[in-house]
Amino acid sequence: MPFTVSLRRPFVADHFHDLPGFQEDRHGHNWEVEATVELVSEADETAFAKALDAWVELVDYHLLNDLPSLAGRNPTAELLAEHAFHHLQGATLNPRWVRIREKANYWALCRAREIQ
Repeated sequence: MPFTVSLRRPFVADHFHDLPGFQEDRHGHNWEVEATVELVSEADETAFAKALDAWVELVDYHLLNDLPSLAGRNPTAELLAEHAFHHLQGATLNPRWVRIREKANYWALCRAREIQ
């Protein structure tokens, strides 16, 4: 029987916004990623932890605007949530949602679409 597991990881990263109507100088945040995946066995928990840690390693202590996987896109919390979601999918996991906290009172959530 499937079950869900959630993990949370902190990371630190800089970014800037340079779009018409949305510009900010380079600045950093103490971010947090939280993800929930659906698993079919307890053995999959290790794969989930490794995949989430690998994503954090991609962004931790980096300028997000310089990451090739985010090239040409505005590195917002929303984009990071989507990016982490797709990373977990690419690790053959079944993410239910990924949440990125940018500030204490600001976060974005990317979730799986329910098929009807």
